Amino acid sequence: MKTLILFSTRDGQTREIASFLASELKELGVNAEVMNLHRAGNIMWNQYDRVVIGASIRYGHFHSSLDSFVKKHVQVLNTLPSAFYTVNLVARKPEKRTPQTNSYTRKFLLNSPWQPTQCEVFAGALRYPRYRWYDRFMIRLIMKMTGGETDTNKEVVYTDWQQVSDFARQIAQLVSK
Repeated sequence: MKTLILFSTRDGQTREIASFLASELKELGVNAEVMNLHRAGNIMWNQYDRVVIGASIRYGHFHSSLDSFVKKHVQVLNTLPSAFYTVNLVARKPEKRTPQTNSYTRKFLLNSPWQPTQCEVFAGALRYPRYRWYDRFMIRLIMKMTGGETDTNKEVVYTDWQQVSDFARQIAQLVSK
C-alpha cells in the first residue's frame, strides 16, 4: 500500500512541497505517489492506505477544481486517513500559519464535506519574475499593503521546510479510521 499525494498548484510551490513530502515519507519507509489533482482522472483508491491533498491559494481562493474533486470523492476521502495542506503568502507571517489562524484554511475546513485527519498551512513562494504582468502588479500591491516584499526582480521562498518535514512525520503516523 502507499500514500497518494495530490496537489493543486498555480506557480509550482505546492507541487514542490508535494514532492518534498514524498521524499520525506520515503525516508520514513512510506511509499508515496505524487499526482496533479487537475489531471488525476480515475483514481484506483484501493491502492492507497492514506491520502494527502495540497492546494494553493491565489487572491483568497483555492482553484475551483479542489472543491469539485472533494465533492466527487468525499466518501472515500472521509474513509481513508487523510491530510490537507494549504500554501499561501499570508502564511509567511508565523501567526497566520495554522489552520485556526489562517482564514482561507479555516473557511475551507468549515465549509468542506471532507474532514481530513491532519491539516497544515505552509508559506508559499513569491516569484515576481515568473508572473504575468497583471499578477505581478496585483501581488505587488497586496504585498505593499501587507508589509511584504515589493521588489519585482526578486524570488523569495517563504516555505519552512522543517515544518514540511514535521508534517511528513505526522502523515506517516496516520492509521486507518
